Amino acid sequence: MQKVRNDFSPSFSNPYFFVRKGLYNSIKRNASYLNGKILDFGCGSKPYKSFFTYSEYIGVDFDNPGHPHDQEQIDLFYDGKTIPLESESVDSVLTSEVFEHIFNLQDILKELNRVMKKNAYILVTCPFVWKEHEEPHDYARYTQFALEDMLSKNGFEKIVMEKGGNFVEVIFQLIILFFYDKLYGKANRFWLTRQLYKFFFILIPNVTGSFLSKLFPNDQKMYLNNIVIFRKC
Repeated sequence: MQKVRNDFSPSFSNPYFFVRKGLYNSIKRNASYLNGKILDFGCGSKPYKSFFTYSEYIGVDFDNPGHPHDQEQIDLFYDGKTIPLESESVDSVLTSEVFEHIFNLQDILKELNRVMKKNAYILVTCPFVWKEHEEPHDYARYTQFALEDMLSKNGFEKIVMEKGGNFVEVIFQLIILFFYDKLYGKANRFWLTRQLYKFFFILIPNVTGSFLSKLFPNDQKMYLNNIVIFRKC
């Protein structure tokens, strides 16, 4: 069975430890909602495929010039408007870290509803606090209130709403991200500087942030990711 790649199942040496740890744990914990014929919308490399029990697993993605698709596992491309599947043909949908890249999200929610069978579940993750990425195709950050409003208006019923990360983890993740973007390219030129960088700018902050996030109250007014599950009405 295909396993989750190490960069999506992070250790303390991963510069995206906090954001990907939250996604990994939440998707794995809620994976039992999805089964049968699963549509992975915005699938990329299908990093979480091994979490699910399915009869068919279809990956659909958009040919985005800001995001190369080398070595990804895309079965079908869509044109940004219409998903190339028949109406009421899928049992479940996963769409992870995709909604922020869709400008016409209301239209796409209608399309996702169209291809889903009645009572099918959709598991959505999208960032709340994160830097701009895949420019210029990075359009929005959503609160859980916005997600609930949009999904409810497009024929879905709320089942689960979770937040990945907390205030402390956001602070440490952003510090690590800042120095990773600014310094890692230079440190990576030599083995010694690369190892020193990883120890002082990734490993130590990740361990420290993890310890402090347990020491202080779990304040999720600031958080990294939304993880929500809705059911088609």
